[in-house]
Amino acid sequence: MKITVETLVKAKPSLVWAAWNSPEDIKQWNSAHEDWHTTQSTVDLREGGKFLSRMEAKDGSVGFDFEGTYTRIVPNEVIEYRMSDGREVKVEFIERPDGVLVKETFDAETENTPERQRQGWQAILDHFGRHVEAKG
Repeated sequence: MKITVETLVKAKPSLVWAAWNSPEDIKQWNSAHEDWHTTQSTVDLREGGKFLSRMEAKDGSVGFDFEGTYTRIVPNEVIEYRMSDGREVKVEFIERPDGVLVKETFDAETENTPERQRQGWQAILDHFGRHVEAKG
């Protein structure tokens, strides 16, 4: 099962792309809830390159690594990657007159309900949009 989330970011494509792929930016926007944060981020943005974001509860009670390998990169347009558990993700950056539509389609996992997964990924994407718009 595939799940899709999207948000319109009112910013230039170059700013959206840069914020999506900058470890310093990722640490600022990559959380679904205010009780969580990303403490570490690495990005090797090339096909075959790896990424890792360390996501932790702010109280230190729990954390996990969100990591994978890039399988396709089209600058300012598409990023595809395979997560460490084998699930695949496609992120599209679609230029519109009023900004950039960021559309993520990912393979669902079996631990959480599809709706919970959709809500979590959408919350992160919305946080991303607010972060970029504030920069810009």
